[in-house]
Amino acid sequence: MEPLQRSRLAAGSYGVPHTPGAPVYPVNILQIGDGNFLRAFVDWMVDVCNGQGLFRGGVAIAQPLPQGLADRIEAQEGLFTVLLRGIENGQEVQSRRVVSCVHRALNPYDQWDEMRALAADPDLRFVVSNTTEAGIADLEEPFAPEACPASFPAKVAALLNARYQALGGSAAPGLVFIPCELIEANGSNLRRIVKLHAQRWALGTGFIDWLERNNHFLDTLVDRIVPGYPGAEADSLRASWGYDDQLIVAAEPFHLWVIQGPRALADEFPLHKAGLNVVWTDDLQPYRTRKVRILNGAHTASVLAAYCSGLDTVQQMMQDPVVSGFLHQVMFQEIVPFVPLPEPERQSYAATIVERFGNPFIRHELISIALNSVSKWKVRVLPTVKDFAAQRGAAPAGLSFSLAALLWFYRGQVVDGAYTGTRAAGPYPIRDDAAVIAKMASAWEGDDPSQAAALLLGDASLWGEDLTTLPGFSGRVMEGLLAIASKGMKAALQQVVATG
Repeated sequence: MEPLQRSRLAAGSYGVPHTPGAPVYPVNILQIGDGNFLRAFVDWMVDVCNGQGLFRGGVAIAQPLPQGLADRIEAQEGLFTVLLRGIENGQEVQSRRVVSCVHRALNPYDQWDEMRALAADPDLRFVVSNTTEAGIADLEEPFAPEACPASFPAKVAALLNARYQALGGSAAPGLVFIPCELIEANGSNLRRIVKLHAQRWALGTGFIDWLERNNHFLDTLVDRIVPGYPGAEADSLRASWGYDDQLIVAAEPFHLWVIQGPRALADEFPLHKAGLNVVWTDDLQPYRTRKVRILNGAHTASVLAAYCSGLDTVQQMMQDPVVSGFLHQVMFQEIVPFVPLPEPERQSYAATIVERFGNPFIRHELISIALNSVSKWKVRVLPTVKDFAAQRGAAPAGLSFSLAALLWFYRGQVVDGAYTGTRAAGPYPIRDDAAVIAKMASAWEGDDPSQAAALLLGDASLWGEDLTTLPGFSGRVMEGLLAIASKGMKAALQQVVATG
């Protein structure tokens, strides 16, 4: 089977929607992140907008870690298929598109000179990113102009300095940063940390003034469920399509991108004009609270308990009466009442989320969702726990259990150099920031749930605060953890649902 080729795509040989002629535009978008989400969200949108003649977007992808997909993307000439499947208004919908807007893929750790040259290209205008919630973090590191920095904000500071130096200092055209990391004020926090790096590295007041005056760091919110590569179906899909694609991305049809920024920038990046669900606004907070707390909060509160109960996918989770009962409990009894929106709106949105979770066409692996669960729980679940406790004077039963399930999921040991947990079905990888893994491994050394909980709940470096100070919370987490240890995850979960 022949691989995807630009010449064949331009000739219409694949019989699939794409940008006519698959033109190679100048690279005006740098994408820091090579994962499934950005390719099925940002790149797909840019390609749709290009295809309607509303934009001339060329994308260069930079992998954020030393290991990534740059080589594989380059091998496919930047092409990949986005497959959308779901239920809308009770009807099955399905579509696919070969995305052709990606023209380069780089590993900055091996190609830092090329990254700096790209940053200094006058054609470059936008920078999009998704380095997970843990990516926008202030990690001090020395400045070595010839070497790729480790953290994402440090990379941005170094690349902006290269642009400033190459394009005339204060006269250099600035960039527009549109981060997709799911943290509050993502753009504002990125700008703050980039400025801190500039100050530590003594890049000069001229550079810092240009950084703040000429560059835009926009706060955003993104929403699309992207399970990624459809491994179980990949061979049959390729056979039916008639071409080889090793980078297929499956996603749901629903998508939402809320960007807080000036209208002039919306005209420069006119995705909304292509009929895409892109909202430019002066205040994204209502959109963010609704999405992060209901969709992401329910996800994060449920998936680790589901996985440790022996389930593997979100669909299995929704079909299991105990786990789905737990999800409904935390969503409708503990999360939705504390979302600051009118009751009909929050109830309607929550019902839509349940439908999206049950999408039969999406095989969303729970172990994939488990990546970086500590930072996710802190951002997505903890605010609701605090609101519940403040108003009710007690800790929520389901969300307290969700943290117990998280601590149990992180109960592991180092096997062949990798931190590994174990459930009835066998071992599984535990992936998170190295500092988080170190704390979890240390707390579980004695395999004592009470000791582990005491050490971890009071560690403000994990959660941003000492969780033992929340009324009744640590007691309920401890109760849940001991129930898991004595009865198993499924029985402990069933007990929470029965008493909920």
